[in-house]
Amino acid sequence: MSTPASAASVAPGPELRDIHLPPAPAWWPPAPGWWALAVLLLVALGISVWLWRRRRRQRADEHVVLLELDALMQRWRDQPAKLAADLHQLLRRVALRYDASAGQRQGVAWRETLAQVPVTTATLDQLMTIEQAMYRPDVVLDVDAVVTATREWLRAAWRHAKAGASASSPRARQEPGRA
Repeated sequence: MSTPASAASVAPGPELRDIHLPPAPAWWPPAPGWWALAVLLLVALGISVWLWRRRRRQRADEHVVLLELDALMQRWRDQPAKLAADLHQLLRRVALRYDASAGQRQGVAWRETLAQVPVTTATLDQLMTIEQAMYRPDVVLDVDAVVTATREWLRAAWRHAKAGASASSPRARQEPGRA
């Protein structure tokens, strides 16, 4: 018998192999975008560590100042004139962060130096009684109120950015309801 003509006319062709895909790209070295991302992350990490250390150092310094305030309170509680003199000295040392001439200021100029820190006018009034009590031993000094005002001012001064003369005006820091 004869085979069909169509089957005989098909000649066997070359034998084809399967398609091979190229190998997967290597994970190293990363693409330039990954390098840029890594650099940004390292910079962000470095800035974060720097800010954290700076904040930690500021908190430690603030803690030392407040411990000194507590020591003064314990030492001179029964002698208000000596307490006032030491509190005044402590305030002046911290005020030097804001005003280089804070060591020589008196009266209204000293109040303006203290007012560079955002505290209430009641706190400023209490701090101004320190200057009077220092030179007049007969002045009655509310020790607890003065130490509380000093603590409030020291905390605010330590946390407030070193602004100097660019700090907001004392009028803006008055107590609510006092204009």
